[in-house]
Amino acid sequence: MNTTITAYGALPDGKTNAAAAIQSAVDEVSAAGGGRVTVPAGRYLSGSVLLKDNIELYLEPGAVLISSLDPSMIKPFPHTGEGGGPDGWQGGFFLGAVHAKHVKLAGQGTLYGQGDRVFSDPGLDGGFAECPKQCADFRPRLLLFEDVEDLTVQDVTMQDSAFWTLHMAGCRHVQIQRVRVENDDRGANNDGIDPDSCSDVLIEGCMVSAGDDAIVIKSTEAMAKRYGPCENIVIRGCILHSRDSALKIGTETFGVIRNVILSDCVVKDCSRGIGIWVRDGGTVEGITIHHISGAVRRYADMYRLPGSPGWWGKGEPLFVSATPRKGKTGSAGTIRRIFADHIDLTVESSLFLGGEKDSPIRNVKLSDLHIRFMHQGTQPGGFFDEQPSSRGVYAHAIPAIYARCVKGLILRDSEVSFEGQGEVFGEMLTELEDCTETDAVWRKESEEVWQN
Repeated sequence: MNTTITAYGALPDGKTNAAAAIQSAVDEVSAAGGGRVTVPAGRYLSGSVLLKDNIELYLEPGAVLISSLDPSMIKPFPHTGEGGGPDGWQGGFFLGAVHAKHVKLAGQGTLYGQGDRVFSDPGLDGGFAECPKQCADFRPRLLLFEDVEDLTVQDVTMQDSAFWTLHMAGCRHVQIQRVRVENDDRGANNDGIDPDSCSDVLIEGCMVSAGDDAIVIKSTEAMAKRYGPCENIVIRGCILHSRDSALKIGTETFGVIRNVILSDCVVKDCSRGIGIWVRDGGTVEGITIHHISGAVRRYADMYRLPGSPGWWGKGEPLFVSATPRKGKTGSAGTIRRIFADHIDLTVESSLFLGGEKDSPIRNVKLSDLHIRFMHQGTQPGGFFDEQPSSRGVYAHAIPAIYARCVKGLILRDSEVSFEGQGEVFGEMLTELEDCTETDAVWRKESEEVWQN
């Protein structure tokens, strides 16, 4: 069965709540065995809508589905099972599905989250206009899916999400292809794509711009208990911009995250290239990263407190961290088998590997790295950033690679160069603390290598 939302009374005036019309169309088509619900060209304001089994919601070119910011029109996500649902945020959700099969969101239209109405800039960073903006109290997620088997999101544009953009919790057999995420790159918590305790996920050909992490793989406590490992994830052929990490794994690491491949992507002026954390006793293992190009840099925080928390990252190409959260004791968890090759990045801070004696990082192999240190932004360097942890942000000279409590580090066939006089980087190539079984050798090159 195929139908349109206008057949159920939705008005393309951008003012009238179309949620009841859209929900009626979805319910009837699903009950009839499934099919396509089309959003024709036009602007449609809507409250929360829950998609059902065997539904394709298709946005025609020129269709704009607008998320309401009225709390009376936005519903909390259905909480099911012990530990509640994946919501964990008073803002609720715009579009989603729970305990469903064969759900598809597709088309050349746009989902507009009105995030431009929830962020404001009081100018706290000394005029640089780079620090995170302040947020309104009510900010719904744009898309939230829990326990969906066979989930597809293709071709749509997601614009100005007020909070997380595409959050998937406990989903299986997922394809996210050719989507565009166009968020405020100073907006807090407006992550692009968030697989949480999901399995068998393909994310490819996407262009993501966000303030928070572009793509972030999580294992939150309730979802890890309910759905098990977050595993078998391939991310390829994407262009990623963020004031935090292009790809982040963690910090929520209550379960297992394993078998992740990131390849053939461009990192476009992020605070960090790839960030891998354990904080909550979980395990991250079997992470492969290859053929990554672009640049990372440091952005201004709230300048009244230079070096203060704000964006996470100070321009690191790769950041791997196993340190407890502030106020916590015991092992942060396990990170092992991290492989990275053919990474070509311009950076402002170290390739950073920081474990602890009771949570060492194990088996890291790096090869064919081409790292160029160059001051690119408005901020001074000379800081290590281990947020969120008791170590926090602190002054430190910037070697090409810093490793602490790493067992089994190999660095091969890799080049580093330094541009600029009087910078805080370049004084040493390698700094190791409490490391064993290491064999890390850089080949230091002149600028001519990069210019020819």
